[in-house]
Amino acid sequence: MLGEHAHPEISMHTPSFAEYCERMERDDWNGVAELMLDSARKLAKAGADFLICPDNTIHQALPIIAERSPLPWLHIAEVVADEAGARGYRRLGLLGTRWLVESDVYPRSLERRGIEFERPTATERDEMNDVIMDELVCGRTPPEALRCFRRVIERMKDAGCDAVVLGCTEIPLVVGDANSPLPALDSTRLLARAALRRATGSG
Repeated sequence: MLGEHAHPEISMHTPSFAEYCERMERDDWNGVAELMLDSARKLAKAGADFLICPDNTIHQALPIIAERSPLPWLHIAEVVADEAGARGYRRLGLLGTRWLVESDVYPRSLERRGIEFERPTATERDEMNDVIMDELVCGRTPPEALRCFRRVIERMKDAGCDAVVLGCTEIPLVVGDANSPLPALDSTRLLARAALRRATGSG
């Protein structure tokens, strides 16, 4: 789009992931929101034009600070829902951390577009959460990680889903279109591409 090796200017800020985890574990989404707002203010001072957050889970806190944010956010679930609609998918399986799949982050965006969704079962939520937080976040990709996600996706396929949302930055480390029983919507890459289009004025 911009020429070899070229890309828009990027600034990144994030507090320690431990600070987010500590707040999520105690269900303190106001605390998560304040961490996001602090990052937003620092990035605004650095000259950013808009904000993205590749962490699906903490989008649960975004509505709390959206009106106080000094800059607009490009919402990951809106980007994924737009892509799902463009591809003609009608029922999506939601994959991600326990916090994400129990939240309304994706349901809110999907319902506005008339797209149905399937949440993981309670057992699947716990299994996926353990794989994500104990293995993938730590850079480990054991064979059981892929087996876990494939089991969940197979069950969602049987439940009538025609695609799945990879609703966690780390899931694409082990799952993608090449080994998924259903087409996979990689939220991380879709958000990056949407951010590129916005930054270059091409979308």
